[in-house]
Amino acid sequence: MANNKITLKARLILYHKGKILLLKQTKPNGGNFTLVGGNIEKREYAQEALIRESYEEAGILLREKDLSLVHVMQKNRGKEQRVVLYFKAKKWEGEITSKELHKFDHAKWFPLDQLPKNMTGTVKQALKAYRKGIMYSELNK
Repeated sequence: MANNKITLKARLILYHKGKILLLKQTKPNGGNFTLVGGNIEKREYAQEALIRESYEEAGILLREKDLSLVHVMQKNRGKEQRVVLYFKAKKWEGEITSKELHKFDHAKWFPLDQLPKNMTGTVKQALKAYRKGIMYSELNK
């Protein structure tokens, strides 16, 4: 197990008026819809990583006191292991836009009953589990 690579990520589940915020990846990055968030850097905590990533990617200003952990997903692929922490925000500020145009074409709000077909498999599973109140799930078991 010494060669096992472990990546930690934090993602944002953000609802507003019955809609959820998704980012559309550029074609070179997969072209799918995904949630705001990214890697938890060395010596960084999950909430501070999510606050940083949310601003960098979408112009969203968050505070730790408004975040709550709602789901954890573990993915295993060969020698790579990924743990993704999903947080929901009670409050947020900012003008939502795609700020990293090399990664994301745009940010868009979707009604929960009209989610795009081309969401990443990880996001599909996480949202399904979250909406059922399931705190932990595994992908590619």
